[in-house]
Amino acid sequence: MECPHLSSSVCITPDSAKFPNGSPSSWCCSVCRSNKSPWVCLTCSSVHCGRYVNGHAKKHYEDAQVPLANHKKSEKQDKPQHTVCMDCSSYSTYCYRCDDFVVNDTKLGLVQKVREHLQNLENSAFTADRHRKRKLLENSSLNTKLLKVNGSTTGICATGLRNLGNTCFMNAILQSLSNIEQFCCYFKELPAVELRNGKTAGRRTYHTRSQGDNNVSLVEEFRKTLCALWQGSQTAFSPESLFYVVWKIMPNFRGYQQQDAHEFMRYLLDHLHLELQGGFNGVSRSAILQENSALSGSNKCCINGASTVVTAIFGGILQNEVNCLICGTESRKFDPFLDLSLDIPSQFRNKRSKNQENGPVCSLRDCLRSFTDLEELDETELYMCHKCKKKQKSTKKFWIQKLPKVLCLHLKRFHWTAYLRNKVDTYVEFPLRGLDMKCYLLEPENSGPESCLYDLAAVVVHHGSGLPWPIFPNHQFGFHLYPN
Repeated sequence: MECPHLSSSVCITPDSAKFPNGSPSSWCCSVCRSNKSPWVCLTCSSVHCGRYVNGHAKKHYEDAQVPLANHKKSEKQDKPQHTVCMDCSSYSTYCYRCDDFVVNDTKLGLVQKVREHLQNLENSAFTADRHRKRKLLENSSLNTKLLKVNGSTTGICATGLRNLGNTCFMNAILQSLSNIEQFCCYFKELPAVELRNGKTAGRRTYHTRSQGDNNVSLVEEFRKTLCALWQGSQTAFSPESLFYVVWKIMPNFRGYQQQDAHEFMRYLLDHLHLELQGGFNGVSRSAILQENSALSGSNKCCINGASTVVTAIFGGILQNEVNCLICGTESRKFDPFLDLSLDIPSQFRNKRSKNQENGPVCSLRDCLRSFTDLEELDETELYMCHKCKKKQKSTKKFWIQKLPKVLCLHLKRFHWTAYLRNKVDTYVEFPLRGLDMKCYLLEPENSGPESCLYDLAAVVVHHGSGLPWPIFPNHQFGFHLYPN
């Protein structure tokens, strides 16, 4: 947004301000000495922590307003107000009076000068630390951070994501997706959005809550986030721009409260799929679809009439088979899927740890078997038989007609009763390598022995009473999100 308070609040210049030593991203709050989420006041250059740490930056602003309360309006305008601060990690600017991020600048361009100065300080600290990092990289202990793929050794993504309140649900999914090689490479190789013209040409674009929906692109912000995670130039990256785009196009995730990681991933993949269908960054829709077609090959899974990199990698097909128990009529339906939600069998509900004595340990195969077993529908789910012309008792069975390249499995960790829900904390075993899905296929004889094997690539674990959930790949791709 265009902030009207910059002229009265931005008073420091890089030459006159007394900044702390070291890199800005590691500066400590002058009150609690925390180095998490440091913000610098653009009135007095003091450093405080953000509102989702101990909130001393906001308290600094509020304390500065108390002496002004008894002053006249004219006096209030002349005195600096400490309302504008800058994030020392992402260099985005925030105004507490407007309660929004700021995209404009003062007439003298002081905001941009401070931003460039902080970037220079960060780069200088990075250069000074480079020699030490080189020694660490040469240390044999870092060999554990290397992953063998097809006989070659590649480095695993080692850049972290900063928590923006309670956004660990988003960060866990982004880190998991960033390590799906084919999926990640596709987005990193997309062309970037061209810089805007006019006064803001060449400057970084910040998405704010006041911008219209037409000004945001989920694909572009997702691409920039993946690039930042793999550059290796910083230990942590703040995905603010992506988060505000998520606010724009996914209203369910607005705010800073906890959310369901599984639900976020489905929304994210669905919206990426929809945006890629319509063309992106000047790339024609036909060109994108042609590239997606090459990815998916002849056996592709389409959702909403088109295939993209999302469905080419995560898309599979289920066959839903329903049989009427009265006349024997069989109904078959094919449904595309991006993940499978599995119930934990009721006989394992009380098994909370591996070493607990009462009964066998639940395995992922038990959950898959329960998902694909023949099931008789209860009275609340009677099947409308077209031959009997009325609702009848029936059986239902799922088959997997086509396996995806990356298999995402969601364990249902909540059990619902008439009045409340309970978390199912059953211990579930799963293999790290060689999950064989062949026995769950509709036509296993038509699949090669290795096309049905999946190795674990990522796990999302939720601690507590909130919402948890897995990801499995086949070949060298994939990931598995798993609840605790």
